[in-house]
Amino acid sequence: MNSPALDHWLEKFLSYLKYERNLSAKTLDNYQRQLISVGQQLEIESWSQLTPQHIKSILSQARRKNLAPRSIALRLSAMRTFCQFLVAENVLKSNPAKAVQTPKLGKPLPKHLNVDQVGQLLEIDPESVLAIRDRAMMELTYGCGLRLAELSSLDLQDIVTKGQIRVIGKGRKERVLPVGKTAATWLKKWLDVRSQMAPPADETALFVSMHKRRISHRQIAKRMDLWAQKQHLEQKVNPHKLRHSYATHMLESSGDLRAVQELLGHANLSTTQVYTHLDFQHLAKVYDTAHPRARKSK
Repeated sequence: MNSPALDHWLEKFLSYLKYERNLSAKTLDNYQRQLISVGQQLEIESWSQLTPQHIKSILSQARRKNLAPRSIALRLSAMRTFCQFLVAENVLKSNPAKAVQTPKLGKPLPKHLNVDQVGQLLEIDPESVLAIRDRAMMELTYGCGLRLAELSSLDLQDIVTKGQIRVIGKGRKERVLPVGKTAATWLKKWLDVRSQMAPPADETALFVSMHKRRISHRQIAKRMDLWAQKQHLEQKVNPHKLRHSYATHMLESSGDLRAVQELLGHANLSTTQVYTHLDFQHLAKVYDTAHPRARKSK
């Protein structure tokens, strides 16, 4: 940063995001990295001097450095949010980043497994405590559409009833989700053997590692991909892919976009609407196969 005044307001903004917005450590880190990079490029002494031309110049530099459109959009998004905070704090009269156009992004669809692939992945025999734990984690992730952080942070007390769990999502928002019969069965199997890895009095985490403490994000992802290899799937598997599969299959079966939004814990319906594209792909394939006028002539 060129000026202590720039640092001061950045620190206040990050504190606001952490304590008032309850954003995750990863999101805070993203904001901090983007805004520190912005500050290093500016030749101003105070954020009150920031103009739309400064914002455009920063994005132009990012393009010259061949940053991906998504990275440039992230930088602009961070600046917009920060500037809006400065407006609320009367540092700026208006948001100079608001009128700057976001670079066009491609919209890759989330990758997912089809129902048969999910079945193949989850056909795991309870040959060991680890196998039971891993299947319970995957059944719960797919059965409830959990984010990786939500799965890892589950505590024993979050099991509300046999058929419900309490989840803390983004922004510390709580939601109670139904647990299907299969996921509930494997959750019980895991609870029956969990004490072999961590005595209940010593650790509150629902899922624990061999080190007798809460399993990490990295370990969860690693174990799921390991099972994908063991079960001879032709693609990698991670918690995000299981969540996407859950969303896709729920939407294909129900067509209820708002219900799926609630189940996924999406703040905005637009986030959930990406799955309508996946649903359309499924319908298009059915149409191409079934409709007489859609069949290609030989």
